Formats: sequence, C-alpha cells, structure tokens
Amino acid sequence: MTDQRVIIEMGMGNDLHGMDYQKAAARAIEDAIRHSTLPIFQSIDLPHTQMRVQVTVGVQEPDKIDTDALTAGLPRGRAKVHAVKGGLNIPNPETDDTAVVATAAVEAFLPSQKGKWTAT
Repeated sequence: MTDQRVIIEMGMGNDLHGMDYQKAAARAIEDAIRHSTLPIFQSIDLPHTQMRVQVTVGVQEPDKIDTDALTAGLPRGRAKVHAVKGGLNIPNPETDDTAVVATAAVEAFLPSQKGKWTAT
C-alpha cells in the first residue's frame, strides 16, 4: 500500500545577526508546524507512528545544516529532514552582518485511507 500526502505546510525562519543556518532552519520548521493540527489521529484511532514526515528546508548553505538534529526535534511520526539550496542571505554592508532566511516545507504522509471513510 502506498502513502498518501495528507498535509503540507510551509514556514519561514530567520537568524538576524548570527548567520546561523541551523537556527533559521529550526525556526522555519517550527513555523510550518505551528500552522497545522492533525485531529485525524484521534478521529480514526490511528497511531501517529503510521505517519511519515518529510521536511525540506532551504538555506543558502545547506551543507551547514545538521539534518539529524532537526529530525530529532520533530514531534510526531517517522521523520526525515533534507536540506537544499534556497532561502536568502541579506547582507548589511554598514555592519558586515548578514541576516539568514530559511524556508521549510513539512509534508505528512499516511498509508492509503481509500475505502476506509464514508461520507454521511
């Protein structure tokens, strides 16, 4: 049986002064998660361990992201974080400071629910 995507949420996070991609990425993931709730687990008595969570986080220097640490911070499901080139670096020439902006997409997948639901 194949998984079906049941939710996708997007988020944005930043680190304004430390140029810390990890911090910005964690904030982007948290922002995305704060936009959703999954009452389906209580509604159909489905354990959250049935959910596969796929997170894609974009920053200008993805090799500076510890994806295992970000994965460990996710609250539910079987999660995996991937880092890709994206986001923004916004330099301030007056202070030699760079603000880092990260974006994240959090996708949740469940085993196919086809035929298990009926409309009333």
